[in-house]
Amino acid sequence: MNPDWIVPDWPASAQVRALVTTRAGGVSTAPYAGLNLGDHVGDDPARVAQNRTILRASLPAEPVWLKQVHGIAVFDADSGIASTEADASVTRQAGPVCAVLTADCLPVLFCDRDGSVVAAAHAGWRGLVGGVLEATAAAMQVPADSVMAWLGPAIGAQAFEVGDEVREAFVAVQPEASAAFVAQRRGKWLADIYALARLRLQRIGVTRIYGGGACTYSEPVRFYSYRRDGATGRMASLIWLQRDGTKPAR
Repeated sequence: MNPDWIVPDWPASAQVRALVTTRAGGVSTAPYAGLNLGDHVGDDPARVAQNRTILRASLPAEPVWLKQVHGIAVFDADSGIASTEADASVTRQAGPVCAVLTADCLPVLFCDRDGSVVAAAHAGWRGLVGGVLEATAAAMQVPADSVMAWLGPAIGAQAFEVGDEVREAFVAVQPEASAAFVAQRRGKWLADIYALARLRLQRIGVTRIYGGGACTYSEPVRFYSYRRDGATGRMASLIWLQRDGTKPAR
């Protein structure tokens, strides 16, 4: 595994494995320079394929790549069918690798206390306000107080400017979300996507929440950022179960 990739720091069970890629490594050239894993952003398909091969060497299986649409659908990675449009996936089996791609949106990794189920979710503001985190936790089918969530790298609170409609959408669902917005010029707000995610998770009883605090926008060497660059690559946040007899990550 590339030493510049991120391994979540959370008290997950030993059979839960997870990692987040960065720009480090890879063969893509500017503006996708590094380990671009997105096959929908205009990069050379052959380079993306090579980058995915590099990633695959650190995984027990090919990731379950989703067609992300900023919705709340959760794909069952154990179903045996081809993945489709969804913004999260869940597995209870050793082998499938749940994955989401991001470049400012918030990736959230989930597991339960016993390490019996894991999930990954992609939460842009639309998916977050729509309930993608709640839908993912529900798909795990375990008590909320046994769920752990880890918030991966996303756009930071000092860079994520949104309009009145975004703030109003969150506050309409959860009035306390108003504290996650700081007023800027007329009609504009800085939004703390990490705080918003924590509020949505706490609302359903998920209180063991880790991670958060990175800023994709402000670290151009390390992270891709769509808000900063426009044409850019995508990073992957991945989680899987590893039990006896399964191939270890390297």
